[in-house]
Amino acid sequence: MTYAQQRLPREKVLRDPVHNYVYVQHQVILDLINTREFQRLRRIKQLGTASLIFHGAEHSRFGHSLGVYEITRQICDNFQRNYPMKTPGDGGWDDRERLTALCAALLHDIGHGPYSHTFEHIFHTNHEAITVEILTSPETEVNQVLRQVSPNFPEAVASVIQKTYPNPQVVQMISSQIDADRMDYLLRDAYFTATQYGTFDLTRILRVMRPYQGGIAFAMNGMHAVEDYIVSRFQMYQQVYFHPVSRAMEVILDHLLGRANELYQADQTDESFIPHLLLPFFNRQFDLQDYLNLDDGVLTTYFTHWRQSPDKILADLAHRFLDRKPLKSVEYDEATQALLPQLRQLIRSVGFNTDYYTATDNSYDLPYDDAYDPRITHPLTQIELQEPDGTLLELSTVSDLVNAIRGKFTGDQRFFFPKELLNPGDDAPEIFQPIYDEFSSYIQNNQLIQPK
Repeated sequence: MTYAQQRLPREKVLRDPVHNYVYVQHQVILDLINTREFQRLRRIKQLGTASLIFHGAEHSRFGHSLGVYEITRQICDNFQRNYPMKTPGDGGWDDRERLTALCAALLHDIGHGPYSHTFEHIFHTNHEAITVEILTSPETEVNQVLRQVSPNFPEAVASVIQKTYPNPQVVQMISSQIDADRMDYLLRDAYFTATQYGTFDLTRILRVMRPYQGGIAFAMNGMHAVEDYIVSRFQMYQQVYFHPVSRAMEVILDHLLGRANELYQADQTDESFIPHLLLPFFNRQFDLQDYLNLDDGVLTTYFTHWRQSPDKILADLAHRFLDRKPLKSVEYDEATQALLPQLRQLIRSVGFNTDYYTATDNSYDLPYDDAYDPRITHPLTQIELQEPDGTLLELSTVSDLVNAIRGKFTGDQRFFFPKELLNPGDDAPEIFQPIYDEFSSYIQNNQLIQPK
């Protein structure tokens, strides 16, 4: 029996709050879970700064990755039981693809860094590219496990992440508008944030999924379950992922790392505050090992040191992040954008460096996109509904609900500023009180949407 075929003598189960059990049946999956690189995901929060708003959201990318694996395993079981390939090219499921799909599902997020999206913005990293590097680099334990399946297996799994794998069914299991990744993070994030509107009928969706020559479709009689998923995703983005306070904490985190980088570049960092594990990123000369040395705990430790920094801005930003002191924000649009320079001037006049204590941020999401464009690098796949005779219909042509939101971006633009401008506190210098008053009245008189 080859390593690829090797099944555990008795399947292992991992308790999971979303799926009840995660079933591990292959030796290669167990070995991948036990690699150094995969265990690192225990130390990276799934929702980053959102845990500072939703206190239950302490879950990690480790648990999410196991969940994506489990959903993919269930899809493979369903396809093999009900839609197996009978002749090559008939659009049925070829179960020889199972291990590739399961490994890609398990490892799809292994390249995420600490506070992932903020870290990427500051240091210009790309978690998908690093995922591919982890899979294909001979230096990693993950690669060594994958190569035991076959010499080219790491590249095959990586090509699923890159969306270039030749079987579209495997790619769409992991990456499409309704895939194992999205289905798990919506349910998992809803569970841990206690937001019930993020839930949907996963069991029904898995039941109505079916393979066809061009990928994965959904039975017509499962349309309402798919609609429910689309609405749940819309609600989670609006209420959780785009929460203004979470975005405010991301701004502080962004500015905190930016200030540390600026001080290092200007050679103004006290030796006791130098973040040695971050220096390769400050110098933009990092390798894979440097990246894998980082997790949320490493950054938090540096932030704790920086709270005592002689640099007042660095120390204050570390305090605001660690002790959850978010910036306030107001929503603006094209008509009110011209007011922002005056707001920044008022903030400067009371002593704040506007490079570090103000920011603009926009967050928009497209709940469903029916405009498939093969010319883009990684085109989104449409959600296809399948009639009993095999006819395929794009979701928004059948669903009035989805048609109402298709192609429509939702979200807002916000201007962030120190809370002190609205609530200066008893220890605020009295000389600045007129400026605080002017700031508040400026927001109200110009009908900027009430701050959050």
